[in-house]
Amino acid sequence: MYAVIKTGGKQYRVAPDDVINIEKLPGKEGEKIEFTEVLMVGGEGDPKVGTPLVKGASVAGEVVEQKRDRKIIVFKKKRRKNYRRKIGHRQHLTSVKITGIKAG
Repeated sequence: MYAVIKTGGKQYRVAPDDVINIEKLPGKEGEKIEFTEVLMVGGEGDPKVGTPLVKGASVAGEVVEQKRDRKIIVFKKKRRKNYRRKIGHRQHLTSVKITGIKAG
């Protein structure tokens, strides 16, 4: 069984025992999280597609760790103007292990 959930402005295809890295959510390691914005549930027979959400469906997960992603470099330049700006950015992430999918 799998589901498509929406969190942090992005969509993720998840199945039980998957570990996904998503944008930071509040919570400490070991806490339970429930995702209620389920767009689709499939895997057994015909998939259920929501309009826009599947009613009564939810995905349960557990926070594995709070971490930061690798650094990306943002470099801006305008040619012939002696304009250069270099900054770095590290996104805060939450690793979540999917524990169950309730199809509603």
